[in-house]
Amino acid sequence: MTDDIHSGVNRRNLLKLTAVAGVVAGTGLLSARTAAAAEGLSLKGKRIGISAAGTDHFFDLQAYNAQIEEVKRLGGEPIAVDAGRNDGKLVSQLQTLIAQKPDAIVQLLGTLSVIDPWLKKAREADIPVLTIDVGSVNSLNNSTSDNWGIGKDLALQLVSDIGGEGNIVVFNGFYGVTPCAIRYDQLVNVVKYFPKVQIVQPELRDVIPNTVQDAFTQITAILAKYPEKGSIKAIWSAWDIPQLGATQALAAAGRTEIRTYGVDGSPEVLQLVADPNSPAAADVAQQPAELGRVAIQNVARHFAGETLPRETYVPALLANKQNVGEISKKLGLG
Repeated sequence: MTDDIHSGVNRRNLLKLTAVAGVVAGTGLLSARTAAAAEGLSLKGKRIGISAAGTDHFFDLQAYNAQIEEVKRLGGEPIAVDAGRNDGKLVSQLQTLIAQKPDAIVQLLGTLSVIDPWLKKAREADIPVLTIDVGSVNSLNNSTSDNWGIGKDLALQLVSDIGGEGNIVVFNGFYGVTPCAIRYDQLVNVVKYFPKVQIVQPELRDVIPNTVQDAFTQITAILAKYPEKGSIKAIWSAWDIPQLGATQALAAAGRTEIRTYGVDGSPEVLQLVADPNSPAAADVAQQPAELGRVAIQNVARHFAGETLPRETYVPALLANKQNVGEISKKLGLG
């Protein structure tokens, strides 16, 4: 009887929450480039430091290149550095940027505990700091997707797909990266209302580099531990490169009844979501190039005397088996 009550309540909650998720996922794309041209933003005569934790991932490279292009388009000079996923190099490059005294610095991603002391030093040197996907108190403005919405929407899709019950495997290797932490916390917040959904312990830790190969190896080992069909229902990751390795492992093992979920909208993952025979069930597609442009436009707005909001949100789009073709077209990938 108690189980029936829980089940009924959970089904009602799920229907309500899924409806909300659908509204969020349907949000239109920003037209910030057009808006910037209309507003006459300019960076003429400004030198803008662009620091990236790495550019080996589709999201990172798109955001990085868009920043460089937007600085040039607005008449400024970009000073762009890529740390190649090396924290020591990232710190060294930030030190060098600060010494060069650019008119502003934009930091793209990075573990907060590593980069925040140097963002603080830049601020203390009277260099305005803006960020992309970095929740730092030393940043005037953070351009980001709504990661609370992303985490909720993806979790709701997952729970709905598995019928509100079953074991799920979770990659949680980058909790020190703000967007990953928010998305994970939102997964936990949703799952707690569905007591028949359990996160398998210990959680897996995704890595950089060799993310795809490592995820493939870890999921292969999990499948050996849980050989019966139905013993694992889904695999979740805070970004979509572990999802790529996990999906490959499921296909290789013939366990395509297990679904995979991730975030970013990498073209290769969206192609898997589009394949009706692939276990890739959903991927929340961010707009990295738009994030890069918006961050640079916010630099120009700062110099124009505008007061910037603490965060600027660029919509993300939930792609699933039903709508992935439409989402890919909106992103210019299909």
